[in-house]
Amino acid sequence: MSHCPECEAPIEEEFEDVGEVISCPECGVELEVISIDPVEFDLAPIDDEEDDDEDEFSFDDADEEDEWDDDEDAYEDDDEDEREDDL
Repeated sequence: MSHCPECEAPIEEEFEDVGEVISCPECGVELEVISIDPVEFDLAPIDDEEDDDEDEFSFDDADEEDEWDDDEDAYEDDDEDEREDDL
């Protein structure tokens, strides 16, 4: 029997492949099988795609949104001018 390196919970599953990733049934942390005989785990590496998702929004994006709001106001002004021209 092996144990979670994070919470020390016993893990009684059998594994066939080194590199297999599982979740600890007790604490939910992602674990990678690093040895089959004996079964040993280490914390699974963090996926780079998750890091990219976290970095998608930044304060620079918020500034761009503010600029867009200003542009939206300009479009509304243009619409009002066109309505006046139609009259």
